[in-house]
Parts: sequence; structure tokens; C-alpha cells
Amino acid sequence: MADHKYSLVPRAVPRVQTAYRQIVTAIPVPESLPIFETLARVEPVSMQGQPPIIWDRAEGFQVHDRWGNCWIDWSSCVLVANVGHGRPEIIAALRALLDKPLLATYVFAHEARAELCSLLAATAPRPDDKVFLLSTGAEATENAVKLARTYGVRRHGERKHVIVSFEGAFHGRTLGAQMIGGMSALKDWIVRLPEGFVQVPFPDGFRCLDTRFACFEETLARHGLGPADIAGVITESYQGIGPNFLPDDYARALGRWCRQHDVVLMMDEVQAGFGRTGKYYCWQHYDLIPDLICCGKGVSSSLPLAAVIGRSDIMSLYPPGSMTSTHSASPLPVAAAIASLKILAQEDLAGKAAALGREVLGPRLDALQGRYPRRIGAALHRGLVAGLLMVKPGTKDPDADAALAVNEACLRKGLLMFAPVGLGGGCIKIAPPLITPRDALEEGLGVLEEACAEVLG
Repeated sequence: MADHKYSLVPRAVPRVQTAYRQIVTAIPVPESLPIFETLARVEPVSMQGQPPIIWDRAEGFQVHDRWGNCWIDWSSCVLVANVGHGRPEIIAALRALLDKPLLATYVFAHEARAELCSLLAATAPRPDDKVFLLSTGAEATENAVKLARTYGVRRHGERKHVIVSFEGAFHGRTLGAQMIGGMSALKDWIVRLPEGFVQVPFPDGFRCLDTRFACFEETLARHGLGPADIAGVITESYQGIGPNFLPDDYARALGRWCRQHDVVLMMDEVQAGFGRTGKYYCWQHYDLIPDLICCGKGVSSSLPLAAVIGRSDIMSLYPPGSMTSTHSASPLPVAAAIASLKILAQEDLAGKAAALGREVLGPRLDALQGRYPRRIGAALHRGLVAGLLMVKPGTKDPDADAALAVNEACLRKGLLMFAPVGLGGGCIKIAPPLITPRDALEEGLGVLEEACAEVLG
């Protein structure tokens, strides 16, 4: 997206006034420009990639600025606000700690840490699974890789140290997370990639048509690798650049292969977890049992928190004090996560996401793709996460310009999404909070259809 930026020139747009949207100014708001100028002066340019609005407050499934505009939110802060923005239950839990006060604990114990670990352990596939709380998704994926490689080497010897990941994968922006990532453009800065990390094609069925699991084994063989070399396999439960979902047969075969060869299977649920796809975790759509689960984002619907959940024998490889983090289980994020997980269960938001995806979001996006088959290469969806792959006419090449134009048209009409993502920036990503009412979702889809008509029609 480096060459495809949002305009900061205010543009007069038609007023919008509906039950869920309100646009009453030029977009971007002229009075907001000094704020963007300050940010451009004091922040790196890398922080300037999102649609140009100044968030003032966010509640439920809506985002407001302070000049009277209100958007239906389809970003969820990039898959964070699963139970909605600004939930009173989460605010109350945070306020109780502020009043106590208890703001930081390092890794000294506090009661809520035990409660949250118990809640998360109850969602794990084995009754004795352990939970390691962290702050970011990148921390979770890096620690999972550390554990997988440690397990392979200690149990089988130094040969079994290789970590396999997938082309197109995104596991974070730190050094280790980008080494296992599958986008070469994001790791050119590393210059000399270390040995012990290999990527295989992701069987998305669109750009990679070979969805046989045999392709996985054949790729390893071309690298001179076999099961005796592989410590772990890590994959997003769906690839965020799509969302690209694993074919069911492939996922089952991958699970069997990892079990057969004592390879640690790591499922990255940082974007996919906590009801987003219509199940508590996306891996539950597949007939496999992960050894380690990486969580983040939607676990708290607000403050920074992440976790690795997994097999007791793997999670217990490091002795006391040797695998910690300064803000592990920091009280405020933990309180937010406990409140969020309780809401998720009490309101059956995973079930709601499944129903809205099946009955509303999926059918409308499929119809939209059918209307513009030469410009929308694929409509990908499950639960309340979806993507439209914009392509140059009659090809599979990403069309970043069209994706950005559709995104900007939606912004002017009161529908907010994050910047187009994916290989070449051609994917329009859709991720509304799971509490979004059916009629608000339908209204947002109407806006998206209008924007596509303007840009593609």
C-alpha cells in the first residue's frame, strides 16, 4: 500500500442520515487536518495507512468523530472488538481496578490472572492444557515457535529443528514473527534469513490451485527436508490476507501428518479466534487438534492481551522465571478479557456470527462477486469475516487501485473498513463486531454494493 494512499484533500460529499450512519461534513473533515499534520511530523510514515478519520468515541458497532460523523464499523480495530466497542461490562471491570488501584503486577500473581487462565484453559482441546498470557500476537507466535523448536530438539535431537509455515502468512512484525511469515516483501530488511525456516504454498484454491496435501510433502522434499527435520508447523487458521481458509481435506491430512511424525502443530488464531468465524476458534472448523494455539486481538475486545494455549508437556519445557514477559497478565487487560469472554459466552456471539454469515453476509457477497466476475476474483467468507479479492479485469492480479477506490467510496458514505490488505493491497476486508444487528449489517452491505457500482460499474 506504500504507493496507494488516502487523500487528505477534503471533498464535499452528499449528507448521510440513517438509523446507523451520519455524514455531515466534507471527508476528510477540514478541522481534522491539523491533527494529521501533527502526526505526519512526529510519527513515521508507516503509521499513515488507514482511512483519514479521527476517532473520538466508539460504541457497539459504530465509530464517531467529534464533528458529528458516525460510521458503521467493519474494522473491529482489525479483529479486536469482537463483543463490540466500549462495552459497559468491560468499562466497569476496568474502573473497578482503577479505583482499587491495581495497574501492574509484573509476573507476581493476582486473582484475575488465575480466573482468566482457567477460562481460556476450559476452551482448550485437552483437559490439562496450560495458558501463557502475553501482550501481543507476535509475542504469542514467537513463543509458540520457541516451544515447538525446543520440544523437537530436546525430544529428538538437533536435526528436528525446522519450522514450516505458509506462503502468504502473516504472524506479526517482530523479527521472529516475520521470519516465519510468508510475504517476502515484509522481510527483505532481514537480508540473510537463517536456516531452519521454510515456507510451503498455501492451498487457497484461487492463486494456488494445487490443494493436495501431497504438495506440502513435495515442497519439503524439494528443500531436502523430511519429517525427521520438522519440529513444528504454524499456520493461521485462516490467512488474514484473504481470508483464505484451509481446505478441509488438506487440514485433516496436515493434522494426521503432524501427529504421525511428532511435529508440533501451531494454529495462529490471533485474528480468527473468539467467535469470529462462527465457532469459538476457527480451527474447530477443521478435523484436527492443535498442539499450541496462539491468541490475541479479540480475546479482550479492547486492551492489548495475547496468549499461547497448549499441551502441558510442551508448555512446561522451561523452568520457573525463564519464559515470562514484563506485562504478562497485566491486571487491566486481564480484567477486560474476563469481561469480554463472559459476554461472548452469555450472548452466544459465535452462534450469531455463524447465522449472520450463513444467512446475510455470505450470500450478499457471493451475489456481488457474481455481478462483477471480471473485477472481483473471489468472495471469501465464514462467519463475520470476509474479503473481496479485487483483480485487474479478467486476471488474478490484485487491483489495489480499485480496492482503495471502493474503500474510500464506503468511507464517504458512512461505512468504515481498514485499508485494503493482501498481496498487492487488493483485498477489501470485512470484519464487523459480532454484536452488529442484522439490519445494520444489511445496511452496510447496501453501502458496499453502491460503492462497487460507482467504482466497477
